[in-house]
Amino acid sequence: MLRAVPDSVLWLLSDSPVVARNLGGEAERHGVSRERLVFAGNLPFAEHLARYRVADLFLDTFPCGAHTTASEALWCGLPVVTRPGASFVSRVAASLLTALDLPQLIAPSQSAYEALAISLASEAVRLAEIKNRLEQNRLTSPLFATALTTRYLETAYRQIYERYHAGFGPDDLQIAAG
Repeated sequence: MLRAVPDSVLWLLSDSPVVARNLGGEAERHGVSRERLVFAGNLPFAEHLARYRVADLFLDTFPCGAHTTASEALWCGLPVVTRPGASFVSRVAASLLTALDLPQLIAPSQSAYEALAISLASEAVRLAEIKNRLEQNRLTSPLFATALTTRYLETAYRQIYERYHAGFGPDDLQIAAG
């Protein structure tokens, strides 16, 4: 993907010289300058979140995808491209994107993932549209609407409690929006 998107960099969280040396060597073996790998060390939380705002695109990993980091990226307005698999650990980012009504960032295969990432990195207008949609959905989606999620959870607990005292067993619950 780095070869396909000129002037792009891959930004990785690591402060290990061994990791930088090994990944830099691998990049060069594949025709990519090691200078195009940017290694970011640990920072205080507010500064860590601020870094997301200067990135263009978050590339989820496979088969073990991002969990907290994907949530942080999305909260900060950074689109996440993911490729879900069959396991829970590979589906978290897809669940987050579904909750934010951004299914166009979920790729069904490795080749589709690469094509999507390259396309978004190469098409500034399309990427800006996705960022705008993320920003709109971020504040209205139950994913980040803590008060709304709390109300839904409290309603579910009440329904469970009422069902239990009415003599009913466990069942699926449907919580109406509102």
